[in-house]
Amino acid sequence: MMSRNAIVRGVRQQIVDRLRGEILSGRLADGERLSELQLAKRFQVSRGPIREAFVQLSHEGLLVAKPNCGVRVAPSAPDSIRKLVIPIRCTIETYALERVFDDLNADDFAALDAILDRLELACRRGDWAGTVEPDIAFHRYILERAGQPDLLAIWTTIVARVRRHFQRVHKAHRGQPIDVYARHKSLVEVFKSGDKDAAVRALEKHIA
Repeated sequence: MMSRNAIVRGVRQQIVDRLRGEILSGRLADGERLSELQLAKRFQVSRGPIREAFVQLSHEGLLVAKPNCGVRVAPSAPDSIRKLVIPIRCTIETYALERVFDDLNADDFAALDAILDRLELACRRGDWAGTVEPDIAFHRYILERAGQPDLLAIWTTIVARVRRHFQRVHKAHRGQPIDVYARHKSLVEVFKSGDKDAAVRALEKHIA
């Protein structure tokens, strides 16, 4: 039987994942104030898990808490920063892929395919905010699978700062939204080929 602590952690993580996705996708705008009470009602929980979610998302750089100002969505980095951090993101993700590539198995590909299914559905609906969430989840999966918490923490902070880049890239495909899905689908196919060097090159090209 699952312990109460495990249940609480599970609820908190679900809230973190939902809020993270809404911030990264732009559903929650830069500077928007978040209310513990309103979110507790929304998720039908006490204010404790909401407060804990705020702490985690603040550590990730997605929220900012200031005395007498409450908790707000952190601002994105200016576009001038993007050229600096995108190469860093590329280095981190390719390093993670190299570490985990030989251990990727059927369960991993099933998980990535499930993310792709969500991405495809959002693309076909023309839901641009909805496409950003699975896109970032796709890349996050590789970082989590690599089993390097410090690396994941750095990557998460970078993505938090350049989230407008993801939103802009997706909107650039407004004429052919399915292209966003197709680009990620082709990445998975390269991963499944078993050619590590080709997979790393494909990921580099994808991020650049």
